[in-house]
Amino acid sequence: MRLVVVAVGKVKERGLRELIDEYYTRIRRHAACDEIEVRDGRDVAKAIEAAIPGRAHVVALEVDGVQMSSEQLASRIVQWGSSGNGVVAFVIGGADGIPAELSKRANTRWSLSRLTLAHRVARVVLAEQLYRAISIWRGEPYHRA
Repeated sequence: MRLVVVAVGKVKERGLRELIDEYYTRIRRHAACDEIEVRDGRDVAKAIEAAIPGRAHVVALEVDGVQMSSEQLASRIVQWGSSGNGVVAFVIGGADGIPAELSKRANTRWSLSRLTLAHRVARVVLAEQLYRAISIWRGEPYHRA
């Protein structure tokens, strides 16, 4: 299984960047994990589309998407990762969200929360939840701590 996070923009705050990178390092002990940052702008839809690996299960993070518990997410990631080419791509849009054509193309629309989260905060929450899902899947104590 390979997890890919495609996000519009960069996380510039040092502390947030370090925290996100720490979660990705933890994930990489058990599964391949990549982060691809794309520039916001006029051609953002094309940039996101180009960054998504072919045949990946695409999960668009949107406020009105389906909500899941951490346990449900862990189960779904295993399910998504065992189909197709084993790649699960999570897409986080910029200030204007995910372009409509990409939202429609997504296999799954997932909401981290009904709250509107700042882009950089959503990236931290996503990284932590991906690590938590891997921990649940592996039966490790992180989730129960």
